[in-house]
This record gives sequence, C-alpha cells and structure tokens, in this order.
Amino acid sequence: MLTFDEPAVRINNVTKTFGEHTVLKNLNFDIPKNKITTILGFSGAGKSTLLKHILGLHHPSSGSIEVLGSELSKLSPLELREFRQNFGMLFQYAALFDSMNAVQNVSFPLKEFTNLSPQEMREKSEKLLLSVGIKDISFERLPSELSGGMRKRVGLARGLALNPHIMLYDEPTTGLDPITTKMVNDLIVETASKNSDRGMTSIIISHDVKATLRISDFVAFLDRGNIVEYLPVKEFEKSTNPLVQEFIHL
Repeated sequence: MLTFDEPAVRINNVTKTFGEHTVLKNLNFDIPKNKITTILGFSGAGKSTLLKHILGLHHPSSGSIEVLGSELSKLSPLELREFRQNFGMLFQYAALFDSMNAVQNVSFPLKEFTNLSPQEMREKSEKLLLSVGIKDISFERLPSELSGGMRKRVGLARGLALNPHIMLYDEPTTGLDPITTKMVNDLIVETASKNSDRGMTSIIISHDVKATLRISDFVAFLDRGNIVEYLPVKEFEKSTNPLVQEFIHL
C-alpha cells in the first residue's frame, strides 16, 4: 500500500460499523498532498461513508483519521467546525441554494466564516465565478436559470471561496451529458493546476472509470469496505487484480 511522508489525509486502521453492518473494514492508506486522488468503486462500496469520515461527519468505530496533521476525533465540535474551513466541496448535484443567485451562492461561506465587507465578498465571489468560466451576464441568475454544467461551475466556485487545502468532489459528473462531463473533468484538472502552488489536494469519489483514468494521479479501488488496489493511475490501469480489470472493462 502506498504511503507518503506528509500526506493530506492519513487513514489508520479505520473500521466503521452501523449496528451489525460493517461498511469500512480496517482501512490503511494515505492520500498525498497536491495531487488528484480518486476513490473508485461500485455503488454501495463505502465511498460516501469514507468521504464523510474525511470531513469529520462520521467518526470511526475503531482506528483514526488524520487530516492535515490533526486527528479529527480529538477535535471538539467547535474546533471541528473551524477545521472544516480547510475543505471545499462540490456536491453530486451542486446543491446550490435555490433562492440565491450565483454570486449569493458563492458568497455564502464567506458570510459564515469571514469578516469581509459585503463589497469585498461580492468582489471575491465575482472573481471566483469568472475563474471557473461563469460570465458576468450569469452572476444574477438563479440555479433554475443555469444549465447543469453552469451549476457545477458555481458549486465549484463556492467550494473554493475559503481557499481550501483539500477540495472534495462527490460523484461530480453524475447525471451529466458527455460534453458537460468532459467540461467538469477538465475543470477539476484546471482547478488543481491553478492551486498547485499552495499545495491544494483534490479527492474525488467516483464510479466513472474513463474520467478517473484520464484526470487522476492516484486511484484507490474500494470494494465492500476494503481497499483492494491503490496505485498511481498508470499502474492502476495495468493492475492484474481481476476485480479492478472487471470494473475497468465494464
């Protein structure tokens, strides 16, 4: 299993059970800083549960998770709330606030976590929207007035509002047409590149094999709560693990 000297995330012997159902089984792996790592697997493999652990929304039944050197289970609720400012998140369906326009959606975390003036928040939000390809003509549009791809862009701008150290993507291309899917994947790579100078880490939860092999630096394959393979993407593509090969060639 891959290990790194200073990982963004270190998962140590993590097991998670809900009642009698074990969802994560003694996971041990590191997620490197300043790289794109995709956690790949079938539906029900435990990917979303693992993501919630990385965010500190769930705590392990046993084992520990360290993010940026801090063990999440040792943080108080207030400390954990403040610590989550290190994360940006692009949700599966963007999860924009329906009653807020594009600028207001991006400004939301700035209102919650910063002391910026309304003018400063607007200026930063507009700059972020422009950086992800949203033109000023769309700044005042509600989510219902935006295409699926544009909603993803606004969601990404909101995720980047607090200059996160870790950007999380939850099934970012689910439900999108092929052209929009390519746009979102290109945007993930472009965002990682633009933020590489400050060491931002990208973690993607996905079942999209084609996109994973194209945009990732590392791939972890999760099956029924176990990491069955974890390799640099070029090596992963050539893995001899029969389950991985079956998934890749579906």
